[in-house]
Amino acid sequence: MQTVIHSTTIVTADATGTVWDDAAIAIDGARIAALGPDAEVLARFPNAVRVDGRGKAVLPGFANTHTHLELTLARGLYEDLSPGHAPPFEGRPPRPPLPALSEAERQVLCQLGLLEALRSGTTLLLEDAVGIAGYVEVLRDSGLRFLLCERAWDRAGATYGQPGPFVADPALAADGLRRIETLYRDWHGEGDGRLQVGLAAWAPDMCSPELLRQLRALQEKLGVVASVHLNQLWGEVAAVQEQRGCLPTQYLARCGFLSERLVAAHCRCMTPEEEAILGASRATVAFNAAIAARRGLQPRIAELERYGCTIALGTDNMAEDMVEVMRTALFMERVRRRDGRHPTPEEVLVWATRHGYRALGIDDAGWLAPGNRADLILVDLRRAHLVPLLRVVSCFVHQGQARDVEAVMVDGRWLMRDGVVLTLDEAALVEEANRIGQAAWRRLFAARPELPRPPGLHAALWQR
Repeated sequence: MQTVIHSTTIVTADATGTVWDDAAIAIDGARIAALGPDAEVLARFPNAVRVDGRGKAVLPGFANTHTHLELTLARGLYEDLSPGHAPPFEGRPPRPPLPALSEAERQVLCQLGLLEALRSGTTLLLEDAVGIAGYVEVLRDSGLRFLLCERAWDRAGATYGQPGPFVADPALAADGLRRIETLYRDWHGEGDGRLQVGLAAWAPDMCSPELLRQLRALQEKLGVVASVHLNQLWGEVAAVQEQRGCLPTQYLARCGFLSERLVAAHCRCMTPEEEAILGASRATVAFNAAIAARRGLQPRIAELERYGCTIALGTDNMAEDMVEVMRTALFMERVRRRDGRHPTPEEVLVWATRHGYRALGIDDAGWLAPGNRADLILVDLRRAHLVPLLRVVSCFVHQGQARDVEAVMVDGRWLMRDGVVLTLDEAALVEEANRIGQAAWRRLFAARPELPRPPGLHAALWQR
């Protein structure tokens, strides 16, 4: 099937930042067939389905390079319960544990995250989690593209960012490796290739040298992308110094875990020496700007980029809005640099699109060009906060909102059209997710009355 979106603005996010006005883009099957002046493209594809793009812009879809879909369950609670950034470090801050969910309930909460992702123009996500096989079918059925990174670790009796001895549990390591290989065997390449399987080491303070080497060997064997939480918290830094006598990035380098096919999430608590080590490996940094702002921490993006890292963007916990992440990344880095002009909106858009796709192993998408995969979004520019329209990229990065995204396409298939999500029952999903979430937290607090209840809990949480 052929589709032509015509009479529109096309933001290619290519190497030169090309923007076409009064232009058209043709999609043939799962690929972009042409883009250019209206008359030229329409003449080449006279029988294509025509989509009127007046007052709109076509952009590449966003790549979310680090998220945990199930943590939509913790919205409104965990954002304000960040760990301290000075000793004594105790790992996670005092907060209620995540309530247990059935497999069916977990699927609904993950779909809730997918709904928000779709509505904010995301077309590709790296999901880092445990037990992805339990909800992989709903990921496939959403129509979105994924890199699925099942997580492994072998530190027993502790959590990330928690100083103290490292007690290795070989059974934990074996279970993680088994889950990774099983997910790869059963799901890699499924969904017409939209599902790719990678692997994740949880964090440097949660993985022994033996496990890191095993994971690196498995990565090479499978030929996949790896992910890790790196220098996420100052407690992690203290833990690795205590356990290994070095800093987290130094530890990963010594274990041979760094590579250009590694996505390192966060990188917020690094020394310049660590930044240089990571940059030399040509790894990608997933800059999770919105959660970084909530945590009160900031990676040194300009320095990481200068040392050789590729910068991409991710949402991390509780939210899936990549439009918010783009703007927060721009603002945070400008404040840190004390520079009101850099990074530019065009740079940040590339972080969110082309860089993210490339980091997740997809070289023929993330920007709009003939022959590339047809992963794209349609943005309504006729909004009060986007006019007068003078610089389309700047206007959207600075002022855009998720609700401006009107349509989403992956592999040439519409997943959202005219503001209506086609692969998820939005109304039913929102209602069910709210019911499940409130019931889960109510069960937890009823079973654990000693847990402190965060202030401001909604009264409906206690209504049966």
